[in-house]
Amino acid sequence: MFKSITIGQFIPGNSVLHRLDPRAKFIALIIFIVSIFVVQSFLGYLALAGILFALLLTSELPLPYFFRGLRPVYFITLFTLLVHFFMTRGGEVLLQIGPLSIESQGVYLGFFMVFRIIFLVVSTSLLTLTTSPIALTDGLEYLMKPLTRIGVPSHEIAMMMTIALRFIPTLMEESEKIMKAQMARGADFTSGSVFKRAKNLVPLLVPLFVSAFRRADDLAVAMEARCYRGGEGRTRLRELVAAPRDYAAIATSTVILVGLILLGI
Repeated sequence: MFKSITIGQFIPGNSVLHRLDPRAKFIALIIFIVSIFVVQSFLGYLALAGILFALLLTSELPLPYFFRGLRPVYFITLFTLLVHFFMTRGGEVLLQIGPLSIESQGVYLGFFMVFRIIFLVVSTSLLTLTTSPIALTDGLEYLMKPLTRIGVPSHEIAMMMTIALRFIPTLMEESEKIMKAQMARGADFTSGSVFKRAKNLVPLLVPLFVSAFRRADDLAVAMEARCYRGGEGRTRLRELVAAPRDYAAIATSTVILVGLILLGI
């Protein structure tokens, strides 16, 4: 399962998406997320699915890699689906199981929420897989720069978010190593009741937290050794320069959002 997590990983490449300015990708992602919540029909989600699939092909990354990244959210999507099936009322009764019933409105909203979760995970993974951590930091800091006028530390926030994002695959890899080591010592993480399995996770969580704090301390020492003092007066090796393709990406995303709103799908 840990190998399936793609958010936070970066795969170098030379595709159109790799060459886009990180600021343009951030803005396009925000517009796409807004579009996910604006759409109110399956026809609209079909259009978004087509757009997202075209972007996946444009990234020139293997498609199974993205679908494998959905495995960690299987439980969330299944839980969301079941909650809407049995808790949402409205429409025709499709199935009656004692006091519980599944109605058409619950099925409708359940699949709506599942599509939203899938689109959110895949689109966010697409951003991190095609953008280096340094570019993510620079792009996010630039977009948050106007907030510095009201005292918001944009550089520090961007740095923390990028480090946290970058540490996701590292911690997952560490978790897998610790789990295999504990299983070799007789630990069982798969059988028994839910409470028993939760109790068996303690030998995994304790060393994982210790490892995470140790990595954070090593990172802080490394940043201090390189005279890191925050964003004030900091220069960059490569300055971000927007190209026509970046403006075209933002304009295309905006046109799609406006089109979905006007068509009401």
